[in-house]
Amino acid sequence: MSGQVERITYHDAESGFCVLRVSLRGRREPATVVGHAAQVAVGEHVHATGAWVQDRTHGQQFKADWIRVSPPDSPEGIERYLGSGLIKGIGPHLAKQLVGAFGTAVFDVIDREPDRLLDIAGIGRVRARRIVENWQGQRAVREIMVFLHTHGVSTSRAVRIHRTYGADAVKVLTDDPYRLARDIRGIGFLTADQIARQIGVPLDAMGRRRGALLHVLSEAVDQGHCALPTSDLRERTATLVDLAAPLIDEAIALEVEAGSLIATSIDGAPVLALAALDASERSVAQRLSDLVHRPRPWPAIDPERALPWIEEKLALALSPSQRTAVALALDARVLVLTGGPGVGKTTVLRAILGILMAKGVRPLLAAPTGRAAKRMTEATGLEARTIHRLLEINPQDGRFRRRAGHPLEGDLLVIDESSMVDVVLMAHLLQAVPDGMGLLLVGDVDQLPSVGPGQVLGDVIASGRVPVARLTEIHRQSAESRIVVAAHAINAGQMPAFSQAGQGDCFFVEAEDADRALQLLLQVVSERIPQRFGLNPVRDVQVLCPMNRGGLGAHALNQSLQRLLNPHGAPAIERYGQRFAVGDKVMQIENDYDKEVYNGDLGVVRAIAVEEETMSVEFDGRLVVFDFGDLDRLVLAYATTVHKAQGSEYPAVVIPVTTQHYPMLQRHLLYTGVTRGKQLVVLVGQARALGIAVRGAQTRRRWSQLRTLLSA
Repeated sequence: MSGQVERITYHDAESGFCVLRVSLRGRREPATVVGHAAQVAVGEHVHATGAWVQDRTHGQQFKADWIRVSPPDSPEGIERYLGSGLIKGIGPHLAKQLVGAFGTAVFDVIDREPDRLLDIAGIGRVRARRIVENWQGQRAVREIMVFLHTHGVSTSRAVRIHRTYGADAVKVLTDDPYRLARDIRGIGFLTADQIARQIGVPLDAMGRRRGALLHVLSEAVDQGHCALPTSDLRERTATLVDLAAPLIDEAIALEVEAGSLIATSIDGAPVLALAALDASERSVAQRLSDLVHRPRPWPAIDPERALPWIEEKLALALSPSQRTAVALALDARVLVLTGGPGVGKTTVLRAILGILMAKGVRPLLAAPTGRAAKRMTEATGLEARTIHRLLEINPQDGRFRRRAGHPLEGDLLVIDESSMVDVVLMAHLLQAVPDGMGLLLVGDVDQLPSVGPGQVLGDVIASGRVPVARLTEIHRQSAESRIVVAAHAINAGQMPAFSQAGQGDCFFVEAEDADRALQLLLQVVSERIPQRFGLNPVRDVQVLCPMNRGGLGAHALNQSLQRLLNPHGAPAIERYGQRFAVGDKVMQIENDYDKEVYNGDLGVVRAIAVEEETMSVEFDGRLVVFDFGDLDRLVLAYATTVHKAQGSEYPAVVIPVTTQHYPMLQRHLLYTGVTRGKQLVVLVGQARALGIAVRGAQTRRRWSQLRTLLSA
């Protein structure tokens, strides 16, 4: 399809998304063209590939896969184009004069004979220079877009590339296309490698080897590692790029020499770590060691007098292990408080805070996620914030205002759900803790470690350098919950006893195979739970999967549950391999400090504006608007992975457990999933798979040096 732009209904300079009215030969009325273009002006020619669609709201439209823009060639088109305001220094009146003087040769005049512009009344040397510079800038954008299109880059990605590098885009791509993976969100090594091959970069180019090396290490970081054994990193990289190991060794040597990789060792094994992660682990170890040895910031407190006082004040009776934990917290500068569900961590925390606040101690409370912070506020009656809010993150650059030179203010910092805190965030947090502040880390060390790199809570406990209060006794009230009892049984490697005959809160629905498990799971979510327990299947029920892949993985289940629970959601759009419709349950998978939505936040799609290409999502009563180009930050969330559910609680949790998930049948993962349910937990699957998970390994090893650094 090709034609002349009559009107620009909408154009977003950031994403390049545009809605154009284009006059076509043989059509009386202009057609609506929807797509992406870095820049576009009235009067220009557009050449687009795509397909005609019938939009429910806006009628027939041409949905363009890519749009190429070129200057007009008729006097009328040129006049409209120059007068559109695209080229600064030329308005409608001057455009008419230029076309009148030079006709269709006006662009050649600006390009090759700019001095002739001075013949036009009202154009002096300054204005002429501005016109030439702006015209050349417009032409450079077109050349960049043509270059990118020629080498198979989609228009939306081309817009991002141009926005990042500007006039240097072509030079960057030809010099080092692997920079794309480092500089631009949404473009990874594999995409950069594809572009590199298109432009003829040799397979053994050093840029390709180094890019692949960092890609493999970054993938390991995504799996929670802070480093990788050198031999493992070499082999994975060689396999990825299909090159001999000695060529990878050359790339490793250059990265170590450049300081981007750090060569060190963990338990005697040579490893390589990204410099930033190595620095974070060393920072956490150093700061914790400093804090542990400093005197506590409050005077000595006699637990023999304080404990009876707080029990009376809060109308509770502490168990012997809880009394020990409170006494330890009153005496320690830094303490870890850990234990499973139902053992009274919140009760102990309330007692500690009650006693210390009576002595004038000023506490700060924080948690890794908004949901966890909200639960902390409800449990303690004190304001709790997310760690990012506590550290006063700057949405523009993602940096924290609270740091070593501008520390937090208070006497005691309490971090709940601290098993979720990765080593990078913990390093930032500890740098903001002043020398005169105590630290209390609260969390369940038996849950999965953080989604991000490291296993901070586990390493801190294992190092033996920080005092630890571990609660193990299940309270009488909690023991009445089958969920709590089942979770502790799983953690101990024992098969749990489930509720029977419809009574209780923790059930196992057995299925002979994965296909039957899928049928039963869909029935449990859409029919059994709503009918028996009165819970809303979208709002109250969360399916938690061991992994994303497979017929019972989060991806496939989301599509099945979407068809079942929101079959008539409208309008609907497809982006990044997903269909989104009004009424869908979605999850944010990346921190967005501008929008104040964070990794793991759940929302519901409330509106989709197709022409404007925006989608509105409600998060905890707050409406957030996303451009379609940013929808790769959202996923359907009828089902999600157990990892993504960390720090959250749901009224009802349904977990598929089948041998299809064999690589992920791990005790920690099942335990974490079960402990996410507040009122109801239903496991659906095979008894054999459940047995493998309960008896299975605790979790895969994470390569982290924090324990070693602390012990040293």
